[in-house]
Amino acid sequence: MPKLTYTIIMETSEGEHRQSGTCQEHWDVVPGTSVRQIILAPRADLPEGKLKSVEAEMAVKLAEDGFVFMNGFQTWSFSPEMTASDSTKGLGPLPKPVIDHYGIDRYGDYYFRKYPGKKGVFEGTSYCYFREGDEYRLVASLDETPGYTQFSYHAAANKLIIRRDCAGLAVNGEYPVLDLYVAAGSEQEVFDGWFKAMGITPRTAEKLTGYTSWYNRYEDISEETMLADLEGAAEVLKPGDLFQIDDGWEPAVGDWLESDPEKFPSGMKAMADTIHEKGFKAGLWLAPFVACKRSKLYEEHPKWFYFHDRAPWYCGCNWGGFYALDFDYPEVREYLKETFHKVFDEWGYDLVKLDFLYAAAPFGDAKETRGGRMVRAMKYLRELCGDKLILGCGVPLMPAFGLVDYCRISCDVSLDWDDTPWMRMTNRERISTRQAILNAIYRRQLNGRAFGNDPDVFYLRDTNLKLTPEQKKMLALGCALFSQVRLCSDEMGSFTPAKRDAWTRLLEIFGTARDVTVRHELKDKKPVLEITYRLGDEYFSYQIPE
Repeated sequence: MPKLTYTIIMETSEGEHRQSGTCQEHWDVVPGTSVRQIILAPRADLPEGKLKSVEAEMAVKLAEDGFVFMNGFQTWSFSPEMTASDSTKGLGPLPKPVIDHYGIDRYGDYYFRKYPGKKGVFEGTSYCYFREGDEYRLVASLDETPGYTQFSYHAAANKLIIRRDCAGLAVNGEYPVLDLYVAAGSEQEVFDGWFKAMGITPRTAEKLTGYTSWYNRYEDISEETMLADLEGAAEVLKPGDLFQIDDGWEPAVGDWLESDPEKFPSGMKAMADTIHEKGFKAGLWLAPFVACKRSKLYEEHPKWFYFHDRAPWYCGCNWGGFYALDFDYPEVREYLKETFHKVFDEWGYDLVKLDFLYAAAPFGDAKETRGGRMVRAMKYLRELCGDKLILGCGVPLMPAFGLVDYCRISCDVSLDWDDTPWMRMTNRERISTRQAILNAIYRRQLNGRAFGNDPDVFYLRDTNLKLTPEQKKMLALGCALFSQVRLCSDEMGSFTPAKRDAWTRLLEIFGTARDVTVRHELKDKKPVLEITYRLGDEYFSYQIPE
C-alpha cells in the first residue's frame, strides 16, 4: 500500500505558510493481469499566496540486482537504466564561464534544478521506474500542467523524493499537489495502464521510412545537392516514403518565410513539387520558437523575444548563439501562423521536423508553470499544423504526448561512437551514437503509446564516418526494432548492391520483426545488455556495450 507524504511551502500576505499531508491508497488489482495499480492525487486547500515548493516522499526499495530508470528532461537527455552504484550526471566540474558562454545548462534543466552527481542519487522528470527482473514498478505523472513532476531517488535511503516544479505560481483554494500513476507488474501492463489512465493515444500507427539531409551534409545543402540526393533516393525508397530537408535551407535560423536565395534559387515550393513528383512525402526542418543572433528576425524585432533579467533568454551556442521567442507576443503568433501557412499551404510540405522546442517554455510565472507553458506551446503547434505530420525534437517528452505524430527520443547521433573526450565532460544532451542507441532501447515503451519513436538516423555508408561495421549494425538495428521511424542520410545513389541488400534486410526487420526482448542484467556485478528478436522462424540476438 504505497504511502505519500507531502509538504507545501508558500508565501502569503501573513508570511510563510506550511501545509503537510499524507496520501495512502490500496493497490487495485486489474482483473486478468498481474498488474497492481493506484492513482495518488492528493489535493490541498491553500490560502491566497504564491508557492515556493511542493515536495513529497515515497519509500521505494531498489533490489540489490535491480535497475532504476529516470526519464531525462527532454528528447536529447541521456536516460539509461542504472544500478545503485551509478548516478545521474550533472554538469560536474565545468567552470561557470564555460557553462555561461556556451549555454551548456540551457539544453537540459540544469539551470532550474540541482544535479548532485553523487553515487546512488538519480534525477528524472515526468516518469521513472524500478525494475527487478521482469517486474516493473512505475511512478509516473498524469498531468504536467500544474508543474513538471521531478523525481530524485536516493538508493541508500530507499527514498523517492517527488517535487512539483511550481515555484512562483499564484494559488488560492484547491491545488493539485501531485497527480501520480503508480503500478507494479510486467512492462507492457504498467505502461498500458499509465497511458490508459492519461487517456492518451498515438496520432498514427504508420511507420516512416526515408531520407533526411542532416547527418551527411549538415548545413552545407543546396538545391543542387538535394536534387542529386533525391535522384539517388528514388532508386532505393518506395512511394510514400519521406524525403526531408533539414537545417541549412533558410537564410538564418528564425527567418522562415523564404529560402536562402543562393542555395535554393528556385525556392522551397519547387523542391516540394519535385519531391512529390518522385512519389515521396516532403519534409522540412524548422525551429519555430527560436532565432539566431544573425537572423533578420533578431535584428528587426527585438521585442519579440522572451526576456529574463532584462535580456533575451539565451538558449545555447548553436549558430553563433540563439534566443527564445515569446509565443504569447501577438506579432510572434502572427509570424508563426504565416510561417506554417507558407510551409504547408503555399509550398506544399507534408511533414515538419520541429526542433529546439524546449525554448518555448524556459520559465513560468504567477499564472502558469513552465510545464503548463510547454503543454500549451505544443497544443499551439498542433493547432497551427492541423492534420499535417509533426516530428518533434528537442522537446520535454510528456508535453508532446498525443500531440506530435513522431518524436525524437534520443540525442543526435554522431559520426563516431561517443563523441570527443571534452564533449563527454559537458551535458547529457550532447551528440552521441552510443547514447542515442541506449535511449532508443530504454524509452521504447513510449513507441506506439505516446507517439512514434524516432531514434535518429542510421548509416550504411563507409565514407564521412568513423563508426565500425559492428557499431553501424547496432545503430541500424536500434532504429529498426524500437521505433516507428527509420531515416538515413546517405547518398543512396552511391549504394553498392551489398548496401542495397542491407537496406532491404533492414526494411524487412523494421516491418516484420517480432518477439523483441531486452535483457539487461548484472553478471559478475557488471551490466550486460542483450537484444533478441524473431524474423520468421529464426531468432537473432546481439549485445550492446554500455
